[in-house]
Amino acid sequence: MSRDATVRVLIGSPLEREHVDRITAIDPCLEVLYAPDLLPVPRYQADHVGTSRQLTDGQLDQWRALLSAAHVSFDFDWYAPAEMPSNCPDLRWVQASSSGIGQFLQRTGLDRTEIIFTKAAGVHAVPLAEFALTGVLHFVKGLPTIATRQAAHHWERYTTQQLAGRRVMIVGLGQIGRKVAEVFTAMGVEVWGATRNPHNVDAPSASKIVELASMDELLPEVDAIVLCCPLTPQTQGLLDKRRLSLLPAGAIVVNIARGPVIEEASLIEALADGHLGGACLDVFTEEPLPKDSPLWGMPNVIISPHSASTVDVENAMLTDLFCDNLRRWLDDQPLRNLYSNEEGY
Repeated sequence: MSRDATVRVLIGSPLEREHVDRITAIDPCLEVLYAPDLLPVPRYQADHVGTSRQLTDGQLDQWRALLSAAHVSFDFDWYAPAEMPSNCPDLRWVQASSSGIGQFLQRTGLDRTEIIFTKAAGVHAVPLAEFALTGVLHFVKGLPTIATRQAAHHWERYTTQQLAGRRVMIVGLGQIGRKVAEVFTAMGVEVWGATRNPHNVDAPSASKIVELASMDELLPEVDAIVLCCPLTPQTQGLLDKRRLSLLPAGAIVVNIARGPVIEEASLIEALADGHLGGACLDVFTEEPLPKDSPLWGMPNVIISPHSASTVDVENAMLTDLFCDNLRRWLDDQPLRNLYSNEEGY
């Protein structure tokens, strides 16, 4: 970018003023376009979807003027994302607030444009790793039984299980998967990994790494499986009925990837017949999870409404990433977390 040119940065989803000020301070050439009254209303802290506003004609004209002026955008246009190529003629780069943007880009056709996209990969690694550990510990330490006995005011000593010394398979060794592996290794767990290309992965916390196609032979030897992979044609239905049956009796399934990575009907069957010890799920095939889903009533299931990655410091971490990438953009340096059309993530 020319040092003399003004770079107009649009803030496309709600951010606290302190974070907007941090972005503004990156370089004097920046003009930050931020109109919170034109953005969706956050339903909770760090909500980047929010409740859509009913804009007046005048407000819609204001929003379109901001879109038309932007060179860079923090997040997508909430109003008409598929129309960004025509509504944002000067737009060159979008920093997403989510890691899994492949389906969204493909659905809106944005993946077929010249716009550069960067993901929020890594921002959610720690909270998702904490969630995965919580889910496995929940079942290993017998918390469902503890809760049942507490509700019944029933005192009875028992023997619990130990997590250390067990074995967990991590599917997907991107920034999230590597952090999950690191957390479980710190707890004395042996970690195995399965990924698309094990030769290009640096995951020192995993003692064994195989290709996705070779994971079947390892499944009978793991106590839990944590899904961290992107949703691609290769991973759609990856954990199907056959693979679920390969897991040993009592195994635990954690899904922090995307719902369709698991065949949900087969998962329900394996939970209902007692083959699986439990499932900790943050994502589902259909979201919100339908009220008539059997998963709601299963005592061996933890249901999280796609919220495991949302923590109180998320906006600060997203701003850290965006500020670093914005500095790189201005200095013509490679951006972090580039989306690849070829790989779909």
